[in-house]
Amino acid sequence: MVDIATDVVLRCEGLRKTYGDLVAVDGVGFHIAPGETYGLLGPNGAGKTTSISMIAGLLERDAGEVTVAGKPLTTRSTDAKRVVGLVPQDIAIYPDLTARENLLFFGRLYGMAKVELKERAAEVLEIVGLTDRADDRAEEFSGGMKRRLNIGIGLLHRPLLLILDEPTVGVDPQSRNAILESVERLSVEGMAVLYTTHYMEEAERLCDRVAIIDSGKIVAEGTRRELVELVGQHDRVRLTATGDLKAAAEAACAIDGVKGADVIDGGIDFLADRAGDRLIEILTKVGGSGVTVSSVRVDEPNLEAVFLHLTGKALRD
Repeated sequence: MVDIATDVVLRCEGLRKTYGDLVAVDGVGFHIAPGETYGLLGPNGAGKTTSISMIAGLLERDAGEVTVAGKPLTTRSTDAKRVVGLVPQDIAIYPDLTARENLLFFGRLYGMAKVELKERAAEVLEIVGLTDRADDRAEEFSGGMKRRLNIGIGLLHRPLLLILDEPTVGVDPQSRNAILESVERLSVEGMAVLYTTHYMEEAERLCDRVAIIDSGKIVAEGTRRELVELVGQHDRVRLTATGDLKAAAEAACAIDGVKGADVIDGGIDFLADRAGDRLIEILTKVGGSGVTVSSVRVDEPNLEAVFLHLTGKALRD
């Protein structure tokens, strides 16, 4: 059996996969703790799906190691795979079965007891927002509803690690939001989640840590704030104000962490590190210079800007 008494649910090191002269994955490694959502962020073709296929034991790796809850996982593993839930890009459901019947079928494959399975299927339908469509055939579902059912199948056996490969591709905005809300609840409940996406806003919303992957390599890893600071990006504070703007800008620039200021028509633009932590001090300095502030806006650099800085191309290139 798998030992779940560990501070790390997933650990992978040095993953490599080649197809002839093409190096699809080159030295990928990271770890995920219980209750953590970890994002692999990169454009299509960056190596995300190949990486998770090796991690899930679906694809033989040329090099590297994967452990789940302290146990090695390979294509031939059994115990380690039992605590992994995989939600692939390609929807894997039976269209002629109802949502409930799909869950019961896959639950039997997991070896779940009948009473437990019935109760868990009802819980999962609630989690993915399909309770009111439980007895409708999956072929009648929208693309987004099919993806939500796909996620439900991955959750059914209460895995320690849930792997989600681009789960919102091609879905409508309502279903996309429902999927993201479901994922947010999972980390709160203590599940480790590996989430691959090329949507920057999803990574920013869901992920505790993000690895930026490009051309098969992880080029940076950390929280959103750590990644922003890694590439020297700064927050921008825009004040709409009247009065002696030049004097106010000079006074606020004396604050530690304020990197510069531009007086613009009707206000001041500041560049600062962790602007939210310094906002009160900035406003106090500006107000002490005889300036009246009518509005404040703080803009933080996003992961799109970080990706562009690190790779020299836009995220969706």
